[in-house]
Amino acid sequence: MSSTFRFLQGVHAFAGSGLEKPSPLDAALTYVVPDGARAQVLYFRGGNSSGELVVAVLLRDGVPMRYFPIGARSDVHVPLRVVEDVESGESIELQVAAPEGVSGSVVVDLGLVEV
Repeated sequence: MSSTFRFLQGVHAFAGSGLEKPSPLDAALTYVVPDGARAQVLYFRGGNSSGELVVAVLLRDGVPMRYFPIGARSDVHVPLRVVEDVESGESIELQVAAPEGVSGSVVVDLGLVEV
């Protein structure tokens, strides 16, 4: 069985609208599983330049799937160990939620394997 690694990553600016209101960062942080394949999320790494807690939110077809809190001027690494499959046609997107008025940059790196 062949597999292909996919990554949603980059450094992105954000402006907070509240921790309960995640906002898109960049269209490049969306991945749609191709027909006939499935994907598995392997890990998430993130960093936060702001002085406040922010949350990276992983959405599956627009619905929150996982939350990754990233502390003030800190980082996080979460190995997911293939928790669940993402089926063909489903989309994965990374967004960020931050307290209202907080701005900064996040570094995100989400690793997936497509099988």
